[in-house]
Formats: sequence, C-alpha cells, structure tokens
Amino acid sequence: MNTVAHKHREGIREHILDTGQRIMASKGYSAVGLNEILTEAGVPKGSFYHYFGSKDAFGVAMLESYFDDYLANMDETLSQPNCTMQQRLMHYWQQWQDTQSFQDCQGKCLAVKLGVEVADLSEAMRHTLEKGTAGIVARLTDAIEAGVAEGSLRTEEKPAVVAETLYQLWLGASVMVKIVRNKRPFASAMALTQQMLNAAS
Repeated sequence: MNTVAHKHREGIREHILDTGQRIMASKGYSAVGLNEILTEAGVPKGSFYHYFGSKDAFGVAMLESYFDDYLANMDETLSQPNCTMQQRLMHYWQQWQDTQSFQDCQGKCLAVKLGVEVADLSEAMRHTLEKGTAGIVARLTDAIEAGVAEGSLRTEEKPAVVAETLYQLWLGASVMVKIVRNKRPFASAMALTQQMLNAAS
C-alpha cells in the first residue's frame, strides 16, 4: 500500500473514532448505535467493518485512542518549563475541571462517562480502561515523587498511594459534578488535594 493511500485510510479510521468518541461522551455507549455514528461521520457501514470487526472492537479502539491523547496531553502538562511540579500538578487538576464538567466535554470525559457502563459490558473494554487509568496513576506517582524531591510537595504517604487516592478522588468528584450539576465537588477535591500534598494554593 502506498503512503498516500495508507494516510487516507488512517484518516477515515480516525474520523470514525473521533465522531464516536464525541457522541458517546455525551450519550453513553449502549445508547448509541452504529448507524448514528456512521451517519454523523458520513461514511458507509462497509467502511466501519473494514476498520472494526464489531462495536466492541470499536469501543476498545476508541478508548485506546482516547487514552493515547489523554496521556500525551498529561505528559505535556507535567513537563511545562519554568514551573515547579506543584504548579504543574495544580494546572493538571485545573485542566481536569475544565474538561470534565457537567457541560459538553467534547469527548474529553470519556473515562468518566463510560467507565462504569462498559466495564460491566465488555472485558476487553474494561481491560483497556484499566490499562489507561494505570498510566494516569503512574504519571501522577512520578510527578509527586519529583515534587517531593524538589521540595515543592510534601506527603504523609508513599507517592504511589497518594497518586491512586487522588485519582479516585477526582473520578468521584467528576461523577458528583454530573449529579449535582455544579462544580462544588471540584472545589472540595482541590482543597483536599492541596491538603494531601501540603501544597499552597
């Protein structure tokens, strides 16, 4: 296959994934049929099955794509120049608030939206979620370790324990934000985060 054709095929695949991600982040996984995705994407059903063998396979590919983008953005945020690690982490959680709200998240809140739903529907998607969230916690662990080493953070527990606890805290806050339809849970999560990291606001 020549390079141009390969890029074209990859472009169609990514377009289908992006479209599905945006719709499912709003409506959920089970409520969205393939026809809705294909109509919105403007591609025939045959194209879908050329790239994805089933809706389940599409779900796995969509989550993999989501986490690839999420982790790349996280790496960029946590390596910003001329900042302490405390400042980088606070920026990360500010970005979390900006992208995980109860308003339209443009596909950026996929793990929060689909986590519980698809974990019970598909072992393959559950595994993809587990792998992706483990990558987030690993990066938080490394960042907290670096912050402690440079003196911008202090923790009572091991960095790995703090990282996992904080990720679970923010996941829970994201769910509560969707329930109460305001951002007060994020304010509580940020206050507790600063307390756990002994970080000044």
